[in-house]
Amino acid sequence: MGRALRADAERSARAILEAAERLLAEDPGASMEQIAEAAGLTRTTVHRRFANRQALTDALAVSAKLQLAQAIEAGSPDTAPPLIALYRVTSNVLRTKSAWRFTLGNPLADTSAAAAIWDEINARCLQLLSRAQREGLLDPAADLEWTRQVYYALMSEALRRPGGDEGSDAPDVDALATLVIDTLLHGAGRATEVRSGALR
Repeated sequence: MGRALRADAERSARAILEAAERLLAEDPGASMEQIAEAAGLTRTTVHRRFANRQALTDALAVSAKLQLAQAIEAGSPDTAPPLIALYRVTSNVLRTKSAWRFTLGNPLADTSAAAAIWDEINARCLQLLSRAQREGLLDPAADLEWTRQVYYALMSEALRRPGGDEGSDAPDVDALATLVIDTLLHGAGRATEVRSGALR
C-alpha cells in the first residue's frame, strides 16, 4: 500500500510540474488554481504537494535541471567515441530544453539544490569537451571554459531557428544537433563529416 501511495504521489507531482511548465510558458502569471485545473487535479492536491507558488517554481527548477543531467548521461559521455558522445548529448539536451523551455529559459528559482545540479552539468560538459580536445576534435590550445559557453549559446540559438522555435511542437533535434556540433567544431568553414545519419 505504501509503495502504491508513493507512486501515486509521484505521478501527481509529475503531472503538476508538466502542467505548470505548459501553463506558465503561456501565462507566467498563472495561478496555482489554474495549474491544478491544467493538471486535472484539485487545488487541495496541488497545495498538498507544493505549499505555495515559490515551492512549485523551486521544484520546477530542480526537476528540469535533473532532466538535463539525465539527458547528458544518456548520451554516454564517458564511453562513446567523443564525436558520437558529443552528438548524442547535444541531441538529448536540445530535446530536453525544447520540452522545458519556460523553466530552463527563466531564472525561476536559485535554490541550492538547483545550483548544485547546474554545477554538475557544467562539470560534465567540461569533461566531455576535454575528451574531445584530447582526441583532436578541438584545438589543443582551446579555452574549454569559453568553448563551453559558446556551446551553450549555440544550443540556445538553434532552438530559436525556424523548425526549432517556440512555435514548433517537435523540432528536428537531430538536425539541430548536427548544426550545433558542425558550428562548434568548424565555425562557418566547409561542411564536415558530422551528419546525424552517420552517427547513429
